[in-house]
Order: sequence, then structure tokens, then C-alpha cells
Amino acid sequence: MTYSLGFDPLLPWQVLAVAAFALALLTIWSLFKRTRGSLLRGLAAGALLSAIANPSLQSELRAPLKSTVAIILDESQSQQYGERRNQTNQALELLKKKIARFDNFDVRVVPASKSDDNGPQKSTRIFSTINEAFQDIPPARIAGAIILTDGQVHDVPSNPAKALGFNAPVHVLLSGKANEFDRVVSFIEAPKFGITGKPLRFIFRVNDDGNKTAGSPINVRILLNGEQVDRRTVVSGQNTDLDVEIARAGSNIIEVIADPLEGEVSSTNNMAVAAVDGIRENLRVLLVSGEPHAGERTWRNLLKSDASVDLIHFTILRPPEKQDGTPINELSLIAFPTQELFDDKINEFDLIIFDRYQHRNVLPYTYYDNIAKYVENGGALLVAAGPEYAGELSIANTPLAAALPALPTGSLQETAFYPRLTEIGKRHPVSKGLEGANVEPPKWSRWFRLIDTDQPEGDVVMKGPDDKPLLVLNRKGKGRAAILLSDQGWLWARGFEGGGPYISLYRRTAHWLMTEPELEEEALNASSSGTSLEIVRQTMADTVPDATVISPAGTSSTIKLNQSEPGLFRGQIKTGEIGLFQIANGELNTLAHVGPIDAPEFKSIISTAAIMQPVADATKGAVRRLSGTNGNVNVPDIVPISQTGDAKGSTWIGLRRTNETELLGVNRLPLFSGLLGLALLLTAVASMWWREGR
Repeated sequence: MTYSLGFDPLLPWQVLAVAAFALALLTIWSLFKRTRGSLLRGLAAGALLSAIANPSLQSELRAPLKSTVAIILDESQSQQYGERRNQTNQALELLKKKIARFDNFDVRVVPASKSDDNGPQKSTRIFSTINEAFQDIPPARIAGAIILTDGQVHDVPSNPAKALGFNAPVHVLLSGKANEFDRVVSFIEAPKFGITGKPLRFIFRVNDDGNKTAGSPINVRILLNGEQVDRRTVVSGQNTDLDVEIARAGSNIIEVIADPLEGEVSSTNNMAVAAVDGIRENLRVLLVSGEPHAGERTWRNLLKSDASVDLIHFTILRPPEKQDGTPINELSLIAFPTQELFDDKINEFDLIIFDRYQHRNVLPYTYYDNIAKYVENGGALLVAAGPEYAGELSIANTPLAAALPALPTGSLQETAFYPRLTEIGKRHPVSKGLEGANVEPPKWSRWFRLIDTDQPEGDVVMKGPDDKPLLVLNRKGKGRAAILLSDQGWLWARGFEGGGPYISLYRRTAHWLMTEPELEEEALNASSSGTSLEIVRQTMADTVPDATVISPAGTSSTIKLNQSEPGLFRGQIKTGEIGLFQIANGELNTLAHVGPIDAPEFKSIISTAAIMQPVADATKGAVRRLSGTNGNVNVPDIVPISQTGDAKGSTWIGLRRTNETELLGVNRLPLFSGLLGLALLLTAVASMWWREGR
């Protein structure tokens, strides 16, 4: 209960002030002149002015408010090592019990560095968590903060006391053990992109944090997409150059793994990971057209519009057997450089296309044999066949036949038909999902010619009338070959009967032949988005087994893959870990990194007081270790302290009590109202009358 004197004047204060001043002067003058009754007159006038000022006695009933203390719980991934999580949980329960003995503290337990919808946290953010915990609490009511952490905090401000905005201690209780040491591998320089087939320069370093034997040789292994490509010995603390040849287009994972250090905190960060997008140099394509025809420019325009393709195009306008007497020096045509293209530089091409080409003695038989060997050794061949493929001059009657996916029977079918996808074609990445294929008849124009073949090799992904093969894809040795058994694709390009998806079909076919990773029939891919790891399995099979996922911590789990569309199976798993995940499905394996590649959470994981000691000093808090003897958790006692008292001792830590109170009620007693006020005035007047009457 507190008391105070209040006023509610009946006249303005300015009027009362002037009256009081005049009364004081008059009283002083009267006393100076020794006028009889001057003092009583002054008292009576003062009583009257006091009544006009209307004073009252106020009493307030107040209750003391509680101080708020925040217990910040570090739940970052580095807290998973050893006994840190167990120590932290035990300390939390003991702190709650010790603080609960006092009724003037309100406790808030706030976790820090947990995963959210944007993915696992890449760093331990303690101070942003403290600010969030106290955002609705006035600074005068903050008792302090107790942080349960391993000391690896990544948002420490340069001026902690100013950044926090309150005058209360920040205490740090450290999990883990003193004098820990750990081996850490990190990339100093790691490019994000690289040209396939060419070496890419990396720089990495191996550090032995806290280890007194630092500087000794360390064995490291270098892996590319899970396969070891190099092994070397490095020295701790020194930068090491590394050249890695990017093997494939698309995502590539480079790992540098160091041998474990005996007694280290964890071997999890003995591995550094770099993700590199492999970029092909422009693909070189040789297009040879046997003669001018309506669909010739369809292939040319499509390949020329592809920025990733360097196209060389020849059209045979004058076969060698043509003799019309025109002198050679008057011909504007250039000779076909057969030896340069099909002997000297054949292996420089990523794809060779024969567009309605027929054997007319332009190419010797030995060059056809070169092309067949080129395919066998890893090259790619596409034949866009026309009527000549079924005739006597067909390239199927040359040594090239060994590389062709389908050989002609010698007959043609010249009738209107809709190209359709086969059951295999509905799953094959080259042909699945073509616009207009999901209705019957397909929503594209008809074709009018098909070259008849027998017993094709490989996958028939499109068919013509009577289920005859139309587009055949085949793997031959190390290479690939494809044949389109109609020259009517230009009808789609010209918009006949609404046209058709020739761009998608032709481009996918060409890029499948050039081993585009996204067009592989059997592929396993994984990617992360936020807290989700998505697994995508492309297959020609009807079913796939469950996928096996191994987390960075080494735990294994299985995920069921469900079919999302023909030939495509997907599965998702929620994860709160940062690091490299290993995924296996059948004979296929892949890697996926969740979270940032260079997360500070893994750069150093030893338990240390060095980072948080300046914070504790700036706020007059304490840093104590939780690890005690015999595996016990050592939690200091809690002592309430005043606003100016010490906040730590050898066995205790202090929390500030607030002086703030809550108003519960107010009582008001007017002093010059009612009988009491009347009695005081009458007494003053009567005294003055009595004195005047003597």
C-alpha cells in the first residue's frame, strides 16, 4: 500500500497562486506592523485557499510484478554430438526446478536454430532468438537470459549490451567437454560451374581444431558423384589445390574426405562437399541431307535454333555419277570433304544425322564402316529415312547396317495414319508427355508414308499403321542410334491439320542420342527444397522398389516411391539435418545435399567458451560448464538479485528482480469536504473572531 496527496482545485491554479501570493504579502505586512490577529487571519485565509484547492489523501494498492527470464535452448545440429543433447535436456529440467522456488520469476523456454519451412538452419542464431523472446517485455522487467549451448554461436553482435537493449545478465551454460578437438575439411575455393571433360580447379583445407598434434600428414580421398577419383596426403592447416575433371552435364557432387582423428568430437565434418553444375561445350552435329526435299529445313532450322549445338550441314546436290559436261571450274558447288569428316575428324562430332541419304558413291564403303565403329565406340547416329531407305541404294546395304536399329523390308506404306506412342513410348523420356498424345486419335496431324522394317533392335517408342515401328531408339555398344522411318515430320512443322509437337520430339531425340542426363531411361535423382528431400526415379519398368536414404549422421531409412506418371516415380522425406544424403534404388545411387554447402554449423563443432565469454562479460553474466564429475550435470544455483547487485558467484548465477508493480486499486479521501472540512474552516474563523474580540 502506498500513500500520496492529491489536489482537485475548484478554481484554476493561476487564480489560487495569485491569491496565495497576495495573502502572503498581506500577512507579512500585518505581522511587520504588529497588527493584532495577523497570524490568525493568515491561517484562516490559508484554510480557505486550501479548501478551494480541494486536497485529498490517495492510497494505492499495488502488487509486485514478476521478472521474465528466458532460457534459450540451442537445438542446432552441432548439439547432437556426444552427450551434448542429454546434458542440455537435464540442465533445462534442473533450471526449471531451481527457478520455480522463487515466485517472482516468469520463465520462458525458447528453442533456437530449429528447422523451419525454409529448411534446416545453416547457423546457430542465439541473439535473434533472445530478441524474439523479450519483444513483448519492457526492459525493466527482464531478469536475464540463460543460454544452453555448446558455444558455437554465429550471430554474436560486436556490442552485446547495446544490441540486447536491456540491463540484465546473460549466463551461458556450456554442453560438451573442455579441451575437445575435431578435424574439419572445408573448401576455400569451389566453382559453381564447370565445362564437362575439362579439369576444374578447387582449393581445400584440413584443420585440426584444438589438436596439439596439428601439422601431421593427413590422408584424404576425393570422390566425384560417389566414385573415388584421387587420393593424396595433405598437411593440416595448409591450402591444397585440386583439379577435378567434371564427367557429366548437370549436377555433380565433389567430396573431399579426410581420415578420422582418434578421439575427435565427430567425423561428420571430415568431409567437405561442393556442388558443381557441369556444362557441355557446344555439341557438334553433322547433318548430311541426301537431296533437297520438303522436310530438309525442318532438321536444319531446329538444330540451328539450339544455342547448345554447333551445326555443320551438307546437302548432296550433285552426285558423282552426274555428267552433264559442265566444266569443274564453272561449278559453284564445293566438294564434299568426305575424308576430313568421316575419317580425320569423325570422333569430334557428338551426333551424325543422315537425312534421306542414299548410297550414291559419295561415301566409300570404308567410311560407312568408320561410322559404324564410331557408334560402337560411343558416338551417336540418327537416320531420318525416306523412300530411298527401302530401295536398292539404301544405306542399309552398306557396312553402316551394323549400327542401324531397323533394316528395311523393301516396301513402303503410303497411306494416311496418326503417329502414336507405344506402351514403351509412354514411359520413355524421349516421347512421354508429348502434347496431344493423351487423346484418341492423337491431337496432331496425320502422316502419309512409312518405311516398312522387320525385327527392329531397341525400343520402339512410336508406331504407325498396323503397329509398324515409326521411331526406334537403340543403344549400340557404347554409343546410341535412332531411326525415324518416315519423312513426313515436316507436315507437323508446316502446321498441316494443326501440326504437331515436332520440336519436342526432334530435340529430345537428338539430345537423347547425345546422352543428355535428363533423358536417361533409367535414372535416379534427388533434390532438396526446404525441409523436404524429393527423390525422382525414371524407369522403363512398371514398378520400382523402395528407396534407401542414408542421412549425414549415418541413419538409414526407406521411402516408398509412388508413380506420378508413366515411367516416373516420386517420394519425399522430411529432414531437419544439413549435409550430404545418400540415396539408393535398385542398382542406381545418387547424392543430394540438404541445406547450404558452406554452413557455419559444420565449420567448427568443438565446445568452446571463447565465443560467448565476451557476451557474458559485457552483461555481467557467467560462463559455466555443465559437465561435472562421474557424468553428472553441474547446474549453478539461482539467486535473485537487485538491480545493482552482483550477478554471479563461484557456485551461483543471479537473476534481477524488477521494481515494477501492478496497480490493483485506488482509494481517495478528500480533506476539505464534508464535516471535516467544515470543522477546520469554522475553527480557523472562530479563532480569528476570538482573537479580535479580546
